[in-house]
Parts: sequence; structure tokens; C-alpha cells
Amino acid sequence: MADLKLTDVAKTYGGTVDVLKNINLDIKQGELIVFVGPSGCGKSTLLRMIAGLESITAGELQIDGVVVNDVPPAQRGIAMVFQSYALYPHMTVRDNMSFALKLAKKTTSEIDAAVAKASKILQLEEYLDRLPKALSGGQRQRVAIGRSIVRDPKVYLFDEPLSNLDAALRVATRIEIAQLKESMPESTMIYVTHDQVEAMTLASRIVVLANKGIAQVGTPLELYERPENEFVAQFIGSPAMNLLSGEIVETGALTTVKLDGGGTAVSAVPTQAADKGLKVNIGVRPEDLIETTGDYIYEGQVNFTEALGEVTLLYFDTAGADASVLGKLPGIHADLRGKTVRMSAEPGKVQIFHNGQSLYYR
Repeated sequence: MADLKLTDVAKTYGGTVDVLKNINLDIKQGELIVFVGPSGCGKSTLLRMIAGLESITAGELQIDGVVVNDVPPAQRGIAMVFQSYALYPHMTVRDNMSFALKLAKKTTSEIDAAVAKASKILQLEEYLDRLPKALSGGQRQRVAIGRSIVRDPKVYLFDEPLSNLDAALRVATRIEIAQLKESMPESTMIYVTHDQVEAMTLASRIVVLANKGIAQVGTPLELYERPENEFVAQFIGSPAMNLLSGEIVETGALTTVKLDGGGTAVSAVPTQAADKGLKVNIGVRPEDLIETTGDYIYEGQVNFTEALGEVTLLYFDTAGADASVLGKLPGIHADLRGKTVRMSAEPGKVQIFHNGQSLYYR
């Protein structure tokens, strides 16, 4: 297994189109790193650069301290699991999993041992003599993962491996990947997805990509509880974080923000005396808003409710407001539709952003 280090890595097409710039990232052995971001942010491009399927325009990629910019993919010690499975349809599961080892001139006993070990980990023993067409989508994806495991690579790369599965299979296969990682604690894995749930449940650390670079790197809870900027605040979490504009009126260990909509927010983000009068946005996640009859962050009429069983989403009438606001209350609250509701939040749940950046990280 291996460490990876990317230093000032960039990717440019045609000498003029920048896709990625100034990518600096240290990945330690045993981590499961997840790349997330909006479509077109360069997630898969970065993964393919690590694999050697895309050239690196600038910067340096090291695997275990060795620069591999010009090393062919087959010699990097990397195995990749693709979105499309990429199985040979005329080969059995056993042959699909052993094919790379045969090309590497491994002995029959080595091949049999590697296939037996991988098929046991992935619970594929009873399917070894089947063709891919006789397997479900989830089973095919497990075969694709098994084909990587038998090679015993330094790094595993997953390129949106669950995108082709339906919702139920996606949940089941996600759990299988999490269990696979637990059974291989020393393995280093890099996983690309656009699904926040996959990122939050699988990752040791998440790398959020945006604007041709890295917006933030951190554990799932760090990104959820302390986003460094407004982009991460609204990208991580579903529904997205509410952002409301206002002005700092009291500073100190607790910061008070008078909101443009008339409410008042108290945040546990500390500020200095010089910050008084600063124009900011406060951020509160819908699930952190609570109904109140006293001091409030937001007051509005509930236009529409969505009762999801365990929670109810509240959509407020935002006519003339500078931002839309969404509430998320536990239980069923269909009776709130059409009523004016006041919402507040605990100071520890209120973020403060200035010029798009969190004041917490100054």
C-alpha cells in the first residue's frame, strides 16, 4: 500500500483551457479519499491523472516518494474500477478476475489463491463460473472490484462505481464497499462521486473540488460542521445550508448579527472589535433551525410543506427576500402550511461568512 502526494498539479487542454490548477494534496496509506464536486469540476480528470490515463501538464505526482509523472499506467501499481464495469462478456467471473494475473505471467497456484481470496472477501464464490450476463448490476460491480483486488495494487481508484445502479442496489453496494475497506485497513483508496451520501458515509477525508481547484479538504464532519467557504457550505448537506445577509453588531466570543430581514443571529464564531459593522452572511442548515416564539433568525410564511415521515421540509414565501430559506423539522408538521413561523438556532450551529470565506478559519 502507498502514500500519494500531489504538488502544484495542473491540467490544461490545448495550452489555453485550464481544467485544474494548483492541486496540492497528501494522501496517507490506509485512507479512503473521496473527490466530490459539481459536474465539470475535474474529479474524474484528476483521478485519471493519478492513474496515468491523462498526462499532467504541470506539477508533480509521487507514489511512495517516487515521481511517477512519466511512468506508464501499468507500472504505477494502481488498479481502477470503472463506472461501466468493463467486464469481458465472453469470460466467466473467474477468468475476468484472473486475466490481468495471467498477463503478468503469474503461476496457476498464485492466480488461484488470489482469486479465491478476492471472491471470499466479495462473496462471489458461487458465481465464479458464471458469465457477466448472468449477474445482477451489483454483482458485476463486485466482480470489477475483485479484478482490482487480485492485483494487490498500491492504490485503488474508483470512478463513480455506483452510478449505473438503481437506488436500492446503490445502498447495498455502498455498504459492501465500506465493509471491503474495513477488511483491508492498510489499503489506500481514492473514490470519485457526485453523490454526497457516498462521500459522507465512505470517506476518511473528502476533497471538494470547485473553480479548477480544491475548495476544502477535511473529514465528513469537518466539512459539514465547519465549511471553510460558502461553496462548501451549500454543496455539502442536503438540503443546502441557508445563507442570510446581515451586519455584525456585537463582537466577542459570541457574535451578534443583525439580519437584513429583521431577525437576529447569535453565533459561536468569535470576532474582534474591528469586525463590528462588517457585512456578512450567516449560514444555518435547515435541520438546525428550530421553531421559536421569542428572538428569531428568520420569520416567514410557510408556502409549502413536504412531509417525508421522519421530517417535514418547510418552504417559505420569499417574495422580495434576498435569499430562499428552507426549514427541516423532525416529525410531521403539515398544519404549518400557510402560517407565519419564527425560526432560530443554537449559536454553535450558526456560521459566519465574509466575502464567501468563513470567519472561523481566519
